[in-house]
Amino acid sequence: MKNLLKLTAVFALTIFAFTSCSKDDNPVDNDLFVGTYDGSLSYDSGDGTTVNTNDGRVTVTKVGDNYRFSFSDGIPDITGVKFEEENSEYHINVGGDESSYIRINASELIILYSEGSENWGANCTR
Repeated sequence: MKNLLKLTAVFALTIFAFTSCSKDDNPVDNDLFVGTYDGSLSYDSGDGTTVNTNDGRVTVTKVGDNYRFSFSDGIPDITGVKFEEENSEYHINVGGDESSYIRINASELIILYSEGSENWGANCTR
């Protein structure tokens, strides 16, 4: 009888553990990456306009599955960025390659992004 009681308790705990751990609790889904990051920024418009600062700011917002990166110092925003989960702590942008790379976690944002002749860079923390 004791073995049956132990087996039932183990079974109940197992069911509880599986039901309490769900994809809904994934930190990526809780918008931990949305917020303001401070650090160095760079921008080159391709037509002679450049911005470089060590005291810049990037504000990250999310609408649906798309992220927007709003820069300080007159740097144009990067919009419509989609991410794929690298692991539960980091996101890396979909389609990222050597010329278009954004990596973000709850405390760090790194951007090396090119679109047409424009180039953005950021190395920020919060």
